Amino acid sequence: MPFLLDKFHIIQNTETVFKETTAYVKNVENINFFKHVEDKWSIAENIQHLTISTKMTSLALKVPKFVLRLFYGKPNRPSRSYEELVTKYKNKLEAGGVASGRYIPKKQDAGTKEEIIEKWDAATQNYLSRIKYYWDEDKLDTYIVAHPMLGKITIRELAYFTIYHTQHHLKTIRQRNREAGEIAAS
Repeated sequence: MPFLLDKFHIIQNTETVFKETTAYVKNVENINFFKHVEDKWSIAENIQHLTISTKMTSLALKVPKFVLRLFYGKPNRPSRSYEELVTKYKNKLEAGGVASGRYIPKKQDAGTKEEIIEKWDAATQNYLSRIKYYWDEDKLDTYIVAHPMLGKITIRELAYFTIYHTQHHLKTIRQRNREAGEIAAS
């Protein structure tokens, strides 16, 4: 059986990556925050995407458990480990998987850097509150939700995804900041 992170470690890892992301983007210069490099999302758009994704995850965590059971049934397998979930997600990305629909940030004016970060921070606090107070350890593996890229996954796997997805975009944000700095220097 794969090693599963318990709820305490899920929360700890999530808080860490959320705080790290917020601290990093607060220190990005305004010009770099909104700068587009080629056809890639700006740092602002990456944060907007994370905000949307985190809000949608919070909504899934808020749905009454009997409704989740009614719509999605029971898991037909044990939860994957963190590493297994990350591997599945990376494979989907390598196969051409991309954000779509409501998960794509809108191109219109999304507000100031501070407003975008405030929305992100509010989404992260809401998510953490949901996972801390609404989900007991023993329920994380007994309910499933539909993920747009990964299909049906357990709540534990959704929590793993939230950690990795944020880390993935933080890595991208750091890269965009470096690229924006290189363009400004040339």
